[in-house]
Amino acid sequence: MSNKINFGKKEVSREEKTNLVNNVFSSVTENYDLMNDIMSLGIHRAWKEKFIDWMNPQPETKLIDVASGTGDIAKLFLGQTKNSGQITCIEPNTQMLNQGKKKLKKYENIKWINAPAEKIPTKDNTFDYYSISYGIRNVSDINAVLKEAFRVLKPGGRFMCLEFSKIDNELLDYLYKQYSKTIPLVGKLIVGSDKPYKYLIESIEKFYNQKELALLIKKNGFSNVEFRDVSNGISSIHSGWKI
Repeated sequence: MSNKINFGKKEVSREEKTNLVNNVFSSVTENYDLMNDIMSLGIHRAWKEKFIDWMNPQPETKLIDVASGTGDIAKLFLGQTKNSGQITCIEPNTQMLNQGKKKLKKYENIKWINAPAEKIPTKDNTFDYYSISYGIRNVSDINAVLKEAFRVLKPGGRFMCLEFSKIDNELLDYLYKQYSKTIPLVGKLIVGSDKPYKYLIESIEKFYNQKELALLIKKNGFSNVEFRDVSNGISSIHSGWKI
């Protein structure tokens, strides 16, 4: 197996990808939520609500939210559990982690950890739910991430992933690709650089389709793996169980 992986249109080492992705997110932290709203026309919020609805977390359960960003999933989880759940947010980018802490500072039942998805500093068999929302596409070793997810979940625990995917409608796919070309231009206006958003679009194009990702999740030990498309496959929600 080659030690090289794709970063946008470049081939880089796993270590280089980690550093490059970290720099991408450092450059957009201040306007991260605003750009998400602009890029998705606000629809990402509905996708995340569908994600939590399908998870259906029960009161007083434990979630590990990996690549937690500014804490959108953590906040929705606490809303669904009426603030009775316990959350550990894992975020590899320090600036993004601090943004999340600031945004959700009123919540006392969130623990924040600066760590990569490939190496989570928590014990085995700890969490009822594992979530990763728009983060798995950016990791340097997806198999290591899935193995870690399996390790930290309790037996009977549930893995859930929300990620950009492949559109199943030819016309919508064409229109979406045309729209995507405008995103780097908007990024330049809002954050002063188009590079993070060029990477975003290229990384989406190169990522697995729904069935490929489902197969990868199965290969790493999860059972009853299934997925649901949202907005005709612009994004997809994957679910699997540790049995």
